[in-house]
Amino acid sequence: CESSMAERRFGVGYALAPKKQQSFIQDSLVSLAKSHGVDLVRIDEDRPLADQGPFDCVLHKLYGVDWRQQLEDFRAVNPNAVIIDSPEAIERLHNRISMLQVVSELKIEDRSETFGIPKQIVIYDKETLLDRPAWEGLKFPIIAKPLVADGSAKSHKMALVFNHDSLNSLKPPIVLQEFVNHGGVIFKVYVVGEYVKCVKRKSLPDVSEEEKVGSLEGLLSFSQVSNLATNERTDDKYYKKMHLDETEMPPQSLLIEIAKGLRRAMKLHLFNFDVIRDARFGNRYLIIDINYFPGYAKMPGYEKIMTDFFCDIMHKKERDAEKVLEENDDNGVDGLGCEKGVRKLVSNSCGSDGEDGVLPVSPIGREEEKPIQDLAAMRQVLCFLYEYISLIVGK
Repeated sequence: CESSMAERRFGVGYALAPKKQQSFIQDSLVSLAKSHGVDLVRIDEDRPLADQGPFDCVLHKLYGVDWRQQLEDFRAVNPNAVIIDSPEAIERLHNRISMLQVVSELKIEDRSETFGIPKQIVIYDKETLLDRPAWEGLKFPIIAKPLVADGSAKSHKMALVFNHDSLNSLKPPIVLQEFVNHGGVIFKVYVVGEYVKCVKRKSLPDVSEEEKVGSLEGLLSFSQVSNLATNERTDDKYYKKMHLDETEMPPQSLLIEIAKGLRRAMKLHLFNFDVIRDARFGNRYLIIDINYFPGYAKMPGYEKIMTDFFCDIMHKKERDAEKVLEENDDNGVDGLGCEKGVRKLVSNSCGSDGEDGVLPVSPIGREEEKPIQDLAAMRQVLCFLYEYISLIVGK
């Protein structure tokens, strides 16, 4: 933010689960934000949100009917406050089908690279799971994921399935997604407003044709996949041979375009998405997961990234406010319904205090030396006061 912004403090109330608060709200972030005119204030969950503040922005990652109602009540009395992010938009990411549907709808043209999602189906009940025609379009191995992706421990329990017999042990509702060899590398793309940062991490090792056929275990949980090995290859050797540091990153311009499309389609400011490079095609990328408000504190320099984001929100609020004033000017009215001519009159006569700090008498008051007897005259006086106060406080 510009230094002049510090004169106008920007209040950000945050409501986060204890673990999230501990990792995200660090002293380094609070201090840097404060130096740029942004005050991070903890929201008391034991008190009604509408009774707290004032907040220019509410940053949250809480769920439930009660919290959603609190946000609605707060929005009703603070219509200009920014909610990061809408509960309705966040909820879309709690379902792994609707989560990735938005990716399928994205259109990015004039690029040599392509992107999409792995082939997948949703299984809602055991009967469908045992109905082979329902999923025979998928090729093994497949990844089985819970349909619900709400961040709970249960939602993270996934498995690599090598054959159809092993499907019997799965518990619907689940998503069955084709496993795609991707060189054992996953690209995690963090989005903070318009900021996009990609980092690479180790992922599941590629599965050879021999391992597909010869696996003694028909189903392996993700905690066991790390032990998936043959006599000739352990995972340690695999990752050393892989040279993670030398793995080429996806084109930044592609990631920025995808992030921009997702941000607009999902109406979210804070999220990350996981990308893999299809080993069969060097320029084919697959998005396999999207998460709301991820662990930004893991990113080097996250304090500046988040502070810049808050400043962008502040600047946008100010631009929107100025736009409203300009539109009202064009329509001949201001926020109180004062006529444009009256505002100009006040601006000319009320630019400074009168002698001894007494409010200057408006020209209308000098011309009409009679008591105010009707509502129209009272309205003008209120407009004068409004404009005078606005000039004094610098609006």
